[in-house]
Amino acid sequence: MALPEVSAGHRIPALDIGGETQVLCLIGDPISSVRSPALFNSLFEESKTNAVCIPLRVPADNLAAFWSGVRQIDNLAGLLVTMPHKRPMASHVDDLDATARQVGAINVARREANGRWRGAIYDGWGCVLGMLWEGNDPTNKRILLVGCGGAGSAIGFALAQMKPARLAIFDVDEMATGRLARDISAAFPLCPISVSEPDPAGFDIVINATPLGMMPSDPFPVDVDRLRPEMAVVDVVTKPDPTAFGLAARERGCRTQSGRAMHEGQAVYAAAFFGQRYWPPHRNKVALPGPAEDADPRQDER
Repeated sequence: MALPEVSAGHRIPALDIGGETQVLCLIGDPISSVRSPALFNSLFEESKTNAVCIPLRVPADNLAAFWSGVRQIDNLAGLLVTMPHKRPMASHVDDLDATARQVGAINVARREANGRWRGAIYDGWGCVLGMLWEGNDPTNKRILLVGCGGAGSAIGFALAQMKPARLAIFDVDEMATGRLARDISAAFPLCPISVSEPDPAGFDIVINATPLGMMPSDPFPVDVDRLRPEMAVVDVVTKPDPTAFGLAARERGCRTQSGRAMHEGQAVYAAAFFGQRYWPPHRNKVALPGPAEDADPRQDER
């Protein structure tokens, strides 16, 4: 459901929390670097919405017990879901949107008017929106996607709908790679998809959808010596910004895109999912990519 707005002219300060306040929680582990609560609390204040967003550290082993309890809270309006809960939460909510059903993971969930919980995932379309902002339109491009986890799978499904010239995927988990290739091919038979090695040679766009880069000791997701200046390199890791991989690609003349663009793109979709308007002020207005159920119909009003 869209979070209720207070009466016109009544401005709710950021910390003016009362019995009618709706609660949005971000759940994950770790949560030390999350940025979404600050964004949503700013949106709630700007739109005079009587709501608050708080982060909750929920260890993986406690997720089922956590969900059993909190879903009984009547003023819990929704969840923002991050690692490691994206896949498990997909089985806990009542309904999934089309992309979440395909991917088997969610990163947002909301309580509907009938009390049922609906989940969606915007990693894929958030990444594509970020690519459009950064001038990395995937249409008719040869793309190597490294990483077939929850985020990588969502990105793969979104890219398949953008009509790439070629979509090659790789993950160290060969079963996950094969499964994603089959699922994308079944859903979008016209998409030229294949299982690949992590070799960037011959591609226009290389996407790192793995966690590699979060730690200084992480190896590169691909052989950076095989990168060429005409390539675009897209990273989903938000911290550090840029990653060592992004810096190595930049040193080789590649156009690089950090995880910040995807994070900002996701925020546009997630805000709309919860009835809020958001567009990063430094980003150009573009038509939102994605199926109608995923797009915010109010974008045209901006």
